[in-house]
Amino acid sequence: MTLYATLDSPLGELLLVGELLLVGERAATAPGGTALASLSVPDQKRGAVVQEGWTHDPAAFAGIARQLRAYFDGAQDPFTFAAVPRGTDFQQRVWAALEAIPYGTTTTYGAIAAAIGAPRGAVRAIGTAIGANPLLVVRPCHRVIGADGSLTGYAGGLERKRLLLGLERAVPDAA
Repeated sequence: MTLYATLDSPLGELLLVGELLLVGERAATAPGGTALASLSVPDQKRGAVVQEGWTHDPAAFAGIARQLRAYFDGAQDPFTFAAVPRGTDFQQRVWAALEAIPYGTTTTYGAIAAAIGAPRGAVRAIGTAIGANPLLVVRPCHRVIGADGSLTGYAGGLERKRLLLGLERAVPDAA
């Protein structure tokens, strides 16, 4: 069952989409029983849009919302809720490298290529995989910048990328 909720944030109204975690044949009912499949911002390239048949259930996202609010309030703790792993093997490798970028730091597309053992020429493919990230903020693609230190591509828009890096006090310099 696909669930959704919205959450006000400094980036605009976030759309949270998730699925109930299953325990045996029963849906998990404990807090955190929802796995996040998508987090998108208004006007995001390839962002999720509420579909017919989805269930609006803000309570199912209470734990996720609490962690997101803490992040926007300046907490540096990593997110601990479950996420739905959707994507190709290559995307999963790139996204795992994104999750390893520490709070308050930046890195480059070339460094991501090196981290996953891809050739330097794979930077464009890495950019495409990063652009397909369905979990903005949570999977910190905003921490990836150009080799020259410039802010480049962000599905949520460069102003939001700048806002997130400012929130984290990350100085955009190649790491």
